[in-house]
Order: sequence, then structure tokens, then C-alpha cells
Amino acid sequence: MKKRFIHCTFGILLMLIISSCGGDGGKVADEGTIEYTASVVDQANPMAGLAPSKMIMRFKNNKACAEMSAGMGLFSTTFITDPEKKTLTQLVKLLNKKLSLVLNAAQIEKENAVYKLDVTPLKGVKTIAGYKCQSAHVKVHDDFDTKFDIFYTTELKIDNPNFATPFHMIDGVLMEYQMKKFGLEMKFTAKSVKKEDIEDSIFELPVEYKAVSLEEMNTLFEQLQ
Repeated sequence: MKKRFIHCTFGILLMLIISSCGGDGGKVADEGTIEYTASVVDQANPMAGLAPSKMIMRFKNNKACAEMSAGMGLFSTTFITDPEKKTLTQLVKLLNKKLSLVLNAAQIEKENAVYKLDVTPLKGVKTIAGYKCQSAHVKVHDDFDTKFDIFYTTELKIDNPNFATPFHMIDGVLMEYQMKKFGLEMKFTAKSVKKEDIEDSIFELPVEYKAVSLEEMNTLFEQLQ
């Protein structure tokens, strides 16, 4: 069942995580670029060498575009979220293949239901990338061996930042979290954010990408194991 959750992992949760401290000392309001460090929780995992070491997210007007790459650029995946249209778009580039998958609100909700999380608020706080973050303890509903704490901030004015992710119940921008997929668990932490102009075109679906179904995208990822 978890294998169906291909497009909503890592990034999206992804998909949608925006944080920051601007280069001019001011906090980013609604437009800029954020960099996350990405690390494998279990370095002994056979897929650890293929995992990305960072995630770059660009955001503007509540939209977000998060990109990760691995294998010296031979593979990359991008997640584009639009809370107004309630869509999640995944782009995958693998060698000479360029594939796209667009999910609507009903499909996103169905996928999130497969990867249920039990979230318990905690009292602990810490500062990440210049923002005061609240904390919560998370357990994967069907895999209670997977437990971790997350940190999120309410200081950023981003509307509904987690609508397309399993963390949709969190009313705040995620700054530190973990995701487990195909047995590979990764941790993401906001590192830095730059306030800069973002082109609107980055949130559009490139015409050169071939549209595929959810089943086809899942099959591709299963073959990569």
C-alpha cells in the first residue's frame, strides 16, 4: 500500500515546506528560494547511495516547486503544488525520459489516506533558519516502528502549506521532518532561504514532459529499487 504513495513523498512533501531568514536580515514573506539538507536515517540501507543530499524549493504566492536530484543529475524529480487549484504535479526526468503526473484534490486526498500519520503536539520549541518552531511527535499509522519529531512555524504567512502532503493536519510551515518510502527513511531540515524574484513559469507544466497515469509512475519508481 505504501508504494502507491510515490509522488507525495520526500517532497512534497512534500511538498510543502517554506521557511527562512532572508539575506538582508529580513524574513521572507511570500517569494524566494529555500534549501533543505537531506540525509538518510539508516546509512546501511542499500538505497542510501542513491538518495539526494539536498532539496531546493522555490515559492511564490503560496505556490511551491521543490526539486531533488541524484545520480549526478541522471535522475531528478520535481513537485509543484497549487493550493488554489488544489493540484499536485510531479515531474520526473530519468536519462532521456521526461514524465509528468498531475493529481487533483480527490486523488491527493486518496493518496494521503494510504499514508496516515498520528500526530501529537509537544511543548518543545527551537529556532530553525531564524524562525521559532513548535514541535510534534509523529507515528506512521500502519508502521509504529517509524517515529520522529517534526518542527513547524506559524510565523510565515503561507496559506495551507501542507494541503498536498500527509502532514495536512499541521497548521504551519514544516521546517524539519522525516519521510519513509520503499524502506528508505530520510530527514529534511531547512538550512537557508534567499529572498529573490521567482518566475511564474517555474510553476507551469513543461510541454516536453509526457503525461502518465499514477499506475505508470508507480511502476517506474518500483523498477528503480
